[in-house]
Amino acid sequence: MANTFKNATFIADLAANTDSPAIATVATTSPATQTTIIGMTVANTTSGVISVGVKLVDSSANEAWIVKDAPVPTGGSLVISSAQKICMETGDHLKVRSNTANSMDVIVSYLEIT
Repeated sequence: MANTFKNATFIADLAANTDSPAIATVATTSPATQTTIIGMTVANTTSGVISVGVKLVDSSANEAWIVKDAPVPTGGSLVISSAQKICMETGDHLKVRSNTANSMDVIVSYLEIT
């Protein structure tokens, strides 16, 4: 069993849409792997306050919010996961959204177990 520490980054380039203001998948667990999220930060890249949410979607399409509609001030960031670990199984997705298009940068640090 191999363990690999990794980072995934998401740069603020998604547009708002009618389904959700701005949403993107920032981490997906690959087949035959398990992933443990060990840290996640969302940074506000705009000149105004934004509202962000992060949810875990499992392989059966069940969704659970980790944080929903949390305000992030101008020049600030929100640490989603630092002391609490989030375990993801094969087929799980971690999604992040903002109420403003092109407004956030996201860094996810995780341990991938294969």
